[in-house]
Amino acid sequence: MRDIAAQAIDLHKTYGKGDAEVRALDGVSLDLYAGQFTAIMGPSGSGKSTLMHCLAALDKPTTGEAVVNGRRLSKLRDRRLTALRRDNIGFVFQAFNLVPTLTAQENILLPLSLARKRPDPEWFDKVIDTLDLRPRLEHKPSELSGGQQQRVACARALVSKPDIVFADEPTGNLDSTSAAQVLDFLRHSVDDLGQTIVMVSHDPVAASYCDRVIFLADGRVVDELARPNREQILAHMADLQARAMGLIGEGA
Repeated sequence: MRDIAAQAIDLHKTYGKGDAEVRALDGVSLDLYAGQFTAIMGPSGSGKSTLMHCLAALDKPTTGEAVVNGRRLSKLRDRRLTALRRDNIGFVFQAFNLVPTLTAQENILLPLSLARKRPDPEWFDKVIDTLDLRPRLEHKPSELSGGQQQRVACARALVSKPDIVFADEPTGNLDSTSAAQVLDFLRHSVDDLGQTIVMVSHDPVAASYCDRVIFLADGRVVDELARPNREQILAHMADLQARAMGLIGEGA
């Protein structure tokens, strides 16, 4: 039985009130397992990014509970939440979010610098060499390709050895070759470095790298697949899109 890295327990998230109310999450419950690469997918507006933000302590659910590494986020004060995000959670975003005036190495080490911690030299070397970044460590983001910038962002997320890494459309701004390099690394970081990664994606190719794909629609978990291929994911996404457009009934 795998350890649970994070949990959603009957999560609800609403925005606005009255006629303007939007229900982004509508009772989501799921377990995310340690040492797995999990994708969260669904049509636009299905709640996948909202779910990730609640689990990553970037947003608070309206009701329900988000749990990371056994800690209920609603029970943590702001200082403890900040420490959790800094020490236990890694983030990779579509837009890279690198500091333009810092070198690649300085960007990678920034979270540790802010926490006044020293990197583990052996772990730092392993991450850097796995991502093939050593020749680029003294370059600034403007001197790097998009794929290289995202690999720097991946290294930054992993250098503190977080319990879980949340990746929000990490290949959305990349060409197919760069995307494959990033996804290969994320897969390798799970298989060989023991990381836990949860990725929000709309891309069936990206999701096919994962151990598990969870599908959301209308703020609810509606299905999941284990080690699916691209064609299986495409078929599920097409079915969800058709349901969202009312082209097929719920019982079909």
